[in-house]
Amino acid sequence: MKRDRNVKIVATLGPASDDYKMIRALHEAGADVFRLNMSHGDHAEIKVRHEIIRQVEQDTGSPISILADLQGPKLRVGVFASEDGEDLEVGQSFRLDLDDAPGTKDRVQLPHKEIFDALEPGAHLLVNDGKIKLRVKDCGRDFADCEVLVAGTISNRKGVNVPDVVLPLAALSEKDRKDLEFVCDLGVDWLALSFVQRPADVDEARKLSKGRAAILSKIEKPAAVKSFDDILAVSDGIMVARGDLGVELPVQNVPPIQKQLIRKCRAAAKPVIVATQMLESMIESPMPTRAEVSDVATAIYEGTDAIMLSAESAAGDFPIEAVTTMNNVAVEVEADPTYTDIIEASRATDGKTVAAGIVAAAREIAETADIKAICCYSQSGTTALLTSRERPRVPIIVLSSDENTIRRLCLSWGTTCVKSVKVVDRFKTAVIEAIRAATATGIAQKQDMVVVTAGVPFNTPGSTNILRVAPCDESLILAGASE
Repeated sequence: MKRDRNVKIVATLGPASDDYKMIRALHEAGADVFRLNMSHGDHAEIKVRHEIIRQVEQDTGSPISILADLQGPKLRVGVFASEDGEDLEVGQSFRLDLDDAPGTKDRVQLPHKEIFDALEPGAHLLVNDGKIKLRVKDCGRDFADCEVLVAGTISNRKGVNVPDVVLPLAALSEKDRKDLEFVCDLGVDWLALSFVQRPADVDEARKLSKGRAAILSKIEKPAAVKSFDDILAVSDGIMVARGDLGVELPVQNVPPIQKQLIRKCRAAAKPVIVATQMLESMIESPMPTRAEVSDVATAIYEGTDAIMLSAESAAGDFPIEAVTTMNNVAVEVEADPTYTDIIEASRATDGKTVAAGIVAAAREIAETADIKAICCYSQSGTTALLTSRERPRVPIIVLSSDENTIRRLCLSWGTTCVKSVKVVDRFKTAVIEAIRAATATGIAQKQDMVVVTAGVPFNTPGSTNILRVAPCDESLILAGASE
């Protein structure tokens, strides 16, 4: 399914979008990737949604990527004697401890020994999405005596964020491990890993996934921002999860961090998603706010690969309208000459490999001559990722006989993904497959020209080393000399 835009749209599924009719409508409205949130829904519900997506994919003939988002460890306080919780006042003392007795105005349980092991005096604790802020005055192996800096009501099982320290917690809880095995067996394309603090967290997920899904690291903690280069190096993709990031860091820090992470992901030729609160008002309203539209547009201008809907499509009253709004904003932004200027000014390449040189040359040729598309035959996906990094002005058609590769690449900027009917072992065959895909998708006509790139020998990751400008008239290719 050819889109009239390059940036991709990720839509989260949930109670508002869990039947065939709605999921197909979301895909036709513009959703390229569907997110399965493992924090909500049991395995039976997740399996049904996965099966529906694959049925929509089969019925529409359009590859769809599926992203399973693992919950990660959840840090929460215990329960209070009062059902309404307690009102904390600025300047008062408040203790967190391991005692499971019901909480009072002076203390409550924090059933996470790992937090106490890592705390030091002066560290901050944020409760209930940062609505309450505490500063540690004294602490030990089983307690933390705090001063209330920002007051509010603290009640049962409210979440706790610890922004100042790297916690000795694995990114994968026992629930996550079970969920990971379940969704990998189902056949999801991407795993989104929550609570990433260090590269070792990604390594653990990769070891458990055994190559069955690509790993996407969610950047939602200050420790992940500090170690971002190392985390990016071991990840297949990145999600800028601005919700928790905006809780644990001053909110004014998030926009420049977003811009920096997008630039680094693009330079590394790895897809990046901007997520959280993009069109949040559309949970209850058919129209977004002007600020939300501007937020979506900003992420697109910055060059992100994908923008994501969360509750808007999962539990909102207007899921189709939310996807349609994102699609319309993307089309309008990408038609702006300023967008092209910004994207081309921010182009980065390693310039050290033959593959990088080939895809850069393909873009130059496509934009200099009257070329309708860049067609890359990419069995592993490497060529397609490098081509996407170039952000060419013409469409990118990705061909592969590997269905997993095709689905994963649906997340990358500018890609129209087509499954090759057979494994290609000759460049002439790759050219024929490319021009058939270009004409079948309506991107090119018989009289047009396309650029075709591939790697010889075939089916060797990262071997891109050949480029050809080819006519879309198949008879001219077949009449040419044998290769």
